[in-house]
Amino acid sequence: MAKPFSHLQDLDYSVVQQCMHCGLCLPSCPTYDATKLERNSPRGRIALMRAIADGQLEATKTFGEEMYFCLGCLACTSACPAGVDYARLFENARAEVESSGALATPQRTAIRGITLGWLFTDLNRLKLVGLALRLWQRLGLQAAVRATGLTRLLPARLRELEAMTPAVCDAWTEDLVPPVTRAVGERRFRVAMLAGCAQDLLFSDVNRDTVEVLAHNGCEVVTPSDQHCCGSLHAHNGEVGLAAEQARRNIDQFPPEQYDAIISNAGGCGSHLRHYTHLLAKDPAYRDRARLWDSRVRDIHEWLVQTGIRPPIPASPGGRDRTVTYHESCHLCHGQKVSAQPRKLLRAIPGLKLVELPEATWCCGSAGVYNLTQPAMSAELLRRKVAHIAGTGAEIVATGNPGCLLQVVNGCREAGLTVRVVHPVSLLAEAYRGA
Repeated sequence: MAKPFSHLQDLDYSVVQQCMHCGLCLPSCPTYDATKLERNSPRGRIALMRAIADGQLEATKTFGEEMYFCLGCLACTSACPAGVDYARLFENARAEVESSGALATPQRTAIRGITLGWLFTDLNRLKLVGLALRLWQRLGLQAAVRATGLTRLLPARLRELEAMTPAVCDAWTEDLVPPVTRAVGERRFRVAMLAGCAQDLLFSDVNRDTVEVLAHNGCEVVTPSDQHCCGSLHAHNGEVGLAAEQARRNIDQFPPEQYDAIISNAGGCGSHLRHYTHLLAKDPAYRDRARLWDSRVRDIHEWLVQTGIRPPIPASPGGRDRTVTYHESCHLCHGQKVSAQPRKLLRAIPGLKLVELPEATWCCGSAGVYNLTQPAMSAELLRRKVAHIAGTGAEIVATGNPGCLLQVVNGCREAGLTVRVVHPVSLLAEAYRGA
């Protein structure tokens, strides 16, 4: 009988054995901080992964549950002195869980098939769902159902999920920006702009603001319609094959040799977009283009600081500065190592005073779909984050990832905290318009 394929055993063993078991990652791990259990730490999880790679352990239900209890926030990678590539280990471990069927149930398989296999492999389908939800909200049906108390008839978990339903934008990105936006003044660069999935449905205004800011900074911006998912949702949930297919589609739609940069404004997407080389390493038709692609991907904050931010002109001298604090998207700061640049962007905006957020790099609990799959731990992390936000006294919370935006908005609303939650690039766009 042929030996079953193992993602962890197929992984380059040098990646598996990097961990020195020093434990310096433990204080940075939110789940270990909450439980103080070794298996809930990066070191403990890597030990389990290595046991599977060594053929000493099989992917059991317990292993699967542990891999999905991990936030994948990558805070451990910033703390690690040995440079352990936890992102690759994490993705291969979840792929191991899925290929082994350790957590498989008919309901789970159906949900994954509908979402990962159908909905997020064609964003036109996602937009149809978004359109239906938009009509549900704009026609007042959602408000009416809530007002009548019918939601109380739902099971507790469904009531929680219904309360978290985000507001769908009035227009998609393709309705707000043309396929090609000319640079304001002299053209310095030609860049591509990725619209994203959640970003397009829920924060298309952020995409519009990003294009405007790029144009103001000398970029011709290409933003085609009918874009594709970056594949991060698939890769982070064990569907490596689907993630690779999305990577090929993006490379074909945005040939990296044609652009000075490929811009992402979502921390989680950007972190994944930088790793197409590993994803397509065994594909001779794409591996060289994937390497070039990775070298072209830039986060919007990173690109603006790298090329030089055009300072906005103060709209009106004097007046009271608004206070803003900055929450760091995990995959932006730990995955992409982009941390100082958003602060530089915020400090470049007239009329803003930046107040540092305690534990700014600590996960808010969003973590992709973690707030849906692990609601208790997610809620605990969110309460901790909101308490720190309240302590700053800031009027504005800036953060560079759609999942974080939604999570912080919901947390502040539940806590009765009145603050504006916004992407940093939107504040810069407003400053340009004000001038």
